[in-house]
Amino acid sequence: MPPTFDHIFSAATGKPAPFDYQRRLACGPDANPDKPETLAVGTECHSQLISIPTGLGKTAAVVLAWLWNRVVRGDPSWPRRLVYCLPMRTLVEQTRDEVSKWIGNLLAKADALGLSPEARDELQWLAEHSPIILMGGEELDETRRDWDLYPERPAILIGTQDMLLSRALNRGYGMSRARWPMHFALLNNDALWVMDEVQLMDVGLATSAQLQAFRHPSEQGRKPVCPCLTWWMSATLQPDWLESADTQAMVATLRDTILGIPQDQRRGGAWEISKPCEEITAKDTKAWAERIWREHQDPLNASGEHGRITLAIANTVGTARELHRVLDQLRKKAKNSGVDLRLVHSRFRGLERKDWRKDFLDRAACNPAADRIIVATQVIEAGVDISATTLFTELAPWSSLIQRFGRAARYGGSARVFVVDRGLTEKSSLPYEFEELKTAKSALRFLRDASLSGLSQFEQEHADLIPKLFPYAPMHLLLRRELEELFDTTPDLSGADLDISRFIRSGEERDVLVFWRDVAPRTTPDDSLQASRDELCHVAIGEARDWLTSGSAKAKAWVWDYLDGLWRVCRKEDVYPGQTILVAQDAGGYDPGKGWTGDAADCEFPIPTVSGSPSDYLRADASAESEAASQCSWESIAVHGDHVARVLADISAAVSLPASSAQVLQIGARWHDVGKAHAAFQGSILANAIGRPGTHDIAKAPRGAWDKRSDLYKMASGERRPGFRHELASTLSLFAILERHAPLHEALLGKHRELLSALGHALPTSPDSPSVAPPEQDVLALNQPSFDLLAYVVCAHHGKVRGAWHAAPADQDYRDRDGRGLPIHGVREGDSIPTLSLTASDGRTYLVQGHSLRLDPAHIGLSVRTGASWAERVAGLLEAHGPFTLAFLEALLRAADSRASRSSPADSPPLANAARRPAGGTEPEKASP
Repeated sequence: MPPTFDHIFSAATGKPAPFDYQRRLACGPDANPDKPETLAVGTECHSQLISIPTGLGKTAAVVLAWLWNRVVRGDPSWPRRLVYCLPMRTLVEQTRDEVSKWIGNLLAKADALGLSPEARDELQWLAEHSPIILMGGEELDETRRDWDLYPERPAILIGTQDMLLSRALNRGYGMSRARWPMHFALLNNDALWVMDEVQLMDVGLATSAQLQAFRHPSEQGRKPVCPCLTWWMSATLQPDWLESADTQAMVATLRDTILGIPQDQRRGGAWEISKPCEEITAKDTKAWAERIWREHQDPLNASGEHGRITLAIANTVGTARELHRVLDQLRKKAKNSGVDLRLVHSRFRGLERKDWRKDFLDRAACNPAADRIIVATQVIEAGVDISATTLFTELAPWSSLIQRFGRAARYGGSARVFVVDRGLTEKSSLPYEFEELKTAKSALRFLRDASLSGLSQFEQEHADLIPKLFPYAPMHLLLRRELEELFDTTPDLSGADLDISRFIRSGEERDVLVFWRDVAPRTTPDDSLQASRDELCHVAIGEARDWLTSGSAKAKAWVWDYLDGLWRVCRKEDVYPGQTILVAQDAGGYDPGKGWTGDAADCEFPIPTVSGSPSDYLRADASAESEAASQCSWESIAVHGDHVARVLADISAAVSLPASSAQVLQIGARWHDVGKAHAAFQGSILANAIGRPGTHDIAKAPRGAWDKRSDLYKMASGERRPGFRHELASTLSLFAILERHAPLHEALLGKHRELLSALGHALPTSPDSPSVAPPEQDVLALNQPSFDLLAYVVCAHHGKVRGAWHAAPADQDYRDRDGRGLPIHGVREGDSIPTLSLTASDGRTYLVQGHSLRLDPAHIGLSVRTGASWAERVAGLLEAHGPFTLAFLEALLRAADSRASRSSPADSPPLANAARRPAGGTEPEKASP
């Protein structure tokens, strides 16, 4: 008999059995431990709400439900990617450690569990390649960095809402612009999103709901290839939080399927804990600190099995720092005090933060010898496994109070809870809304016990207060039009991008990342300098902008310029969410015990020693797909295209891609690098490179063969084409093939005959064309929608030329000496692609005659040669497929191309095209050397 979910759960966690709700999440509503057969089957995966009190294992529930169904059972209806989205960095680190442990435990017990070979293979893949951590400053090792190149393999991504939602909106913070569409595709297709602790997500929660509504299979009749689903999770979850005009139908369904704990199961264990709750006043921080100190010393706060731990939670970093300062003074006045005093907030470097869990924010640190006061901010509201014997919390919104109550008596027994009112006013309520705190204060008079049972009783007796206690009015709402505008990753003419920060967080919680180095006055940091994750500090963007542009860090801060490959002085416009900024240590601003301060006097702190070039999250072009990075042995366009097609066939089969789409992508794989036959690309390979073949169809070359000097893309004529993009030339080649063989093809002028005739244009006649090569026939056989899709995936296969064809800065500097006009991405009107070999759908290689390139599709309006403009064609594709599916198809070809670029095809030697045939010929042409 195969393992049941209970077996998997116990093997992973070491716990004797899961809770009933954990079983129901993994196995469906009929799961019953008295009927083992119900625990050996899975359930349909669908979007849902999960409302479970804190401390009852929500993380284990969702991760193991996915592992059980997708990996152990191999159920293809469950998405391949688990995307675990969290509001704070501390939660990411803890979740990562737990997930890694569970996967390791399952692998170690694979024999005892009787896992299938397929399940073991998937688990092994996950152990080596997951979890993938996406948060500011995180540097992934090589096996995890390229997760997006394996869309057919399972993956677990864990990250902050900033990093994950920005990627889901096609504007990924801290990553290469060229790679944005791949992450956009893979996070919106074949993914199960888990939005955890949603009460802390601000506007990001609304964005997640809007995205899920736009992904719905019935959305405008666009059926996704691989559906994407969302689970929203919190102890205080309210369905109304997700509702908007776009989500009404979805939320109506979600209301009927909320996963929670029925009233008749709310007994025993955690439900027997007592947490008497009292509201107190404190006129100032000093009075509050004195009360904390007094209660900590009270005999009623006796040390037990888990020590004497007092937790004080403030609403702002400033209040927490001041509270900590006064408590430190009280500790120093007390004789022989062994109290361990700690400060926790979000503005510390990883260097100081990385030991927190081991030292005091973990169950192991809650031992009988613990005598500790922890002063913290909201960062401790969720995901921190400690059990306070006394809890002080500043008055906060009701949802935050419930999360904070969960930090007390977490391991059983009892705890005392004090809610501190410091004089509620409009000003003192910040960063929260005054009305939220006023409502919470009025409800506290009905709450005598902050335990699970006490809160459950409160909700039953005061159901009329619930809507007021859990208000949610996001400041911004993502609209369908805005999402589709984000599909195009081309910056506008000023180089700016659409601002997505308003859809991710509101207010000052949109952070920049700062690190300090000892930089000599009036010098520029060396371009080899890089930041390590541990030295990065989050700073609220409003405070950072003032400090960096007018405070002590003015003219002492730099950002990485990926175009020039150096550090340049930070300007006001460089300070945006997710940006990484280097600051001279003598500018101050940081104290190891207090975190970020912005004070110039705070300049004495350790700086780690890091060497090497700037890491990937600083390099906007850190992609395995860049021209010089796709290096292997000498390889022709035909051989490489065929190799990509075979890799792509495996990916397409694994993801069950529809046959029509798979066919188009196969043709795209064989044609995608035709533009590399352009003289500009061939000129970027050193003429005297060792072993260079005497051909003009080289696609891949060894590392030392690429020209790194200023004459990159210098043609044989001596003309330079800086900024040349071979994928644009490849796309224009497809148009040239249609124009040469079938100018009235429906993908060119066929659909516009009547209009063009009415406008007085003479229609071209079908030429007595030369014989059509089979690779060309593959293109000619497509209808108009399929041709447009082919052209798009070929154009977009590096992510640098996609929805809009604008002249690049290098094009603007070009001097037109022959009247052909300026280039677009280095391609000029009338450029040519010489005769070259390509592989056709029959697997054989044939000669394709040379052709000229026309820039007509780049123009606005209808062309008398190529028909609809590029912009119109892309708009049609978006209408037909939707942004998510179109990006997914784009990503599959890109993944196959990158993977094929890393090695030569195993079954054919480079440049030895064994079956090269001339068009219409019967004998293979002699292969080039």
